[in-house]
Order: sequence, then structure tokens, then C-alpha cells
Amino acid sequence: MYWLTGTGASAARSYWESARAQALAAGQPPPPVKIPVGFSTFPDEIFAAPRSWAERSYPTLTYFHDAGKGGHFAAWEEPGVFATEIRAAFNSLR
Repeated sequence: MYWLTGTGASAARSYWESARAQALAAGQPPPPVKIPVGFSTFPDEIFAAPRSWAERSYPTLTYFHDAGKGGHFAAWEEPGVFATEIRAAFNSLR
């Protein structure tokens, strides 16, 4: 429904604001991510996160890649590319 009505960005913002408000209200940042993280960016994504941001946000980053095709719904738009990214991200954990 978000895609059809063009309200995805505003809906996502409400989730972001809510999580941020809860963390600030608790007087502390959200807990750090302790598990290995794989991060793929797609050229048609709404926000292209730079590697520096991913490294700062996820200290356990084990995989980062700029995919050649895809966007916000990469699994639907480019399932082959998305599957390749998933495999590559988890390959180092075998």
C-alpha cells in the first residue's frame, strides 16, 4: 500500500522518529550491533549509504558492496543480484 499511495517515506520516517525518541528518552543510544553485518547498496535506493556510514553504524561489518542494479525493493526488482549479495555477505561466515 505504501508504494501505491506514495507514502512509504513518510511511514518510514515515523518509525525512525519513534525509535530515536525512545532511545533519547532512555538517556542512552541504542545497543550496539554485536553480530556480523553484511551491507549492500543499490544504485536506485532512496538513500545511498556510504561505506563510512555503514562502518560507523556497524562495527562488526564483514561485507560491504555497491551492487550494479536494483533499488529499495532489490529482492523483488533484481532477485538474482539480491541472491548473489546475500551469498557473498554470508560466505565469510562458513
